[in-house]
Amino acid sequence: MEFIREYSGAIGIAVGVILLVLIVVSGYCKAPPDEAYIISGLRKRVLIGRAGVKVPFLERLDKLSLKLISVDVKTATSVPTADYINIRVDSVVNIKIADTQEMISLAAQNFLNQDSKYICSVAREVLEGNVREIVGQMGLQDMVNDRKKFAEKVQENASPDLAAMGLEIVSFNVQNLTDEQGLIENLGIDNTTKIQKTAAITKAEAERDIQIAQAKARKESNDARVQAETEIEQKNNELAIRKAELKKVSDIKKAEADAAYDIQQQEQRKTIEVTSSMADIAKTEQAVILNAKQAEVKEQALNAEVKKKADAERYRLEQESQAALFKRSKQAEAELYEQQREAEAKKAKAEAQLFEQQREAEAQKAKAEALKFAKLQEAEGIRAVGEAEANAIRAKALAEAEGLNKKAEAMQKMQEAAVLQMYFEVLPQIAKAVAEPLASVSSITMYGEGNTAKMIEDITKSTNQVSAGMLDGIGIDLKSMINSFVTGRAIGQGMAPAAGTDTES
Repeated sequence: MEFIREYSGAIGIAVGVILLVLIVVSGYCKAPPDEAYIISGLRKRVLIGRAGVKVPFLERLDKLSLKLISVDVKTATSVPTADYINIRVDSVVNIKIADTQEMISLAAQNFLNQDSKYICSVAREVLEGNVREIVGQMGLQDMVNDRKKFAEKVQENASPDLAAMGLEIVSFNVQNLTDEQGLIENLGIDNTTKIQKTAAITKAEAERDIQIAQAKARKESNDARVQAETEIEQKNNELAIRKAELKKVSDIKKAEADAAYDIQQQEQRKTIEVTSSMADIAKTEQAVILNAKQAEVKEQALNAEVKKKADAERYRLEQESQAALFKRSKQAEAELYEQQREAEAKKAKAEAQLFEQQREAEAQKAKAEALKFAKLQEAEGIRAVGEAEANAIRAKALAEAEGLNKKAEAMQKMQEAAVLQMYFEVLPQIAKAVAEPLASVSSITMYGEGNTAKMIEDITKSTNQVSAGMLDGIGIDLKSMINSFVTGRAIGQGMAPAAGTDTES
């Protein structure tokens, strides 16, 4: 009870958590993007493409499909147009439940848990009525020539009716318009003839324009060819004159260039020779400087190499020394750790053995104490039985002693030796009677010090008590009798025992 009172708060929290988890698991729901989950009860919630939790027993879950629904709208009978021509309209309308909160609420009132077939049948009736209404407002030729306008009018007219039910029109397409008199087909024939006539006129005008364009193109082509050839000849003459002038100028320029080239060549040769001499001098100087630099660089390289080798050797020796020292340290740590582990293991083993020995010692001690108590109880029982039987024998002996007392009166004149002989003949029987109860005991267990001596003392006391009772009954002082027998006194002198004499042997 104390445990329950102590942990009652924790148990209550655990039960609450478990109940909360069960509510969440049992009421968890996740709506797909094309379906609305409507949870009603405690408060109304709409889930579209997201998850939520419904409280069991207190809330309910309803589903509303948001998928696109295709409705085939056909007029069952012919419908007269504005110009009184009976026609039939075949169209396909795509509708769906709008995903706004207001439209979903309206749709839930009308189509909750309903399938697409039911929604399609309801929408078809509304759309068919609106198609009939718009057909009566438009002429045949207007509908045939502008089907888009017809579809827009139907859509505008039907949208409020569908919106009142939570539906919206996604698309409206007119598939076919038919009439019983074939007027639509005749309109097509008239248009075909007009198109053919227009096409023939257009073709003739096009052929004429082609021929005029071809003649004009040929004339323009010939004029262009003559003009082009004349211009070519003129350009050729101008080109020949220009070439002669250019050649003359070129020859003059070439002569001047040749003379200038020779002069320039002489100047360049002179410059080259001077430059070459200066270059040789500079080269010699640079060679000397280069050799000195090379010697210096070589000396530095040798010094660097020697130093590098020395540093590398020193670094290698340091690393080897550190590695050896680290290895010895790690080895020493490993050995110390291993010794500590062995010592701890031995200590734990010794503690376990000591604990086991203590437990065994305590068990043996408890067992010995229990056995000791049992044996003490058994010994007490045996001693009580022995005392009871000894008391019985003593009473019997006292009774017999009363008879012997009378015999003693008759035997007063008997000699002391005869009395002693009679006493010692009866004594073994007394000892046998005292020890007879112990013959029925199979085993006796003694505990403590002095218990054996005590048992012997009890047996001896019992025998002495019987013997003393017998001697008191017959009035014999056994010690005096033995003393007088030894000293030679007569038996009559010791028959009457003195008062207060110890008769215990």
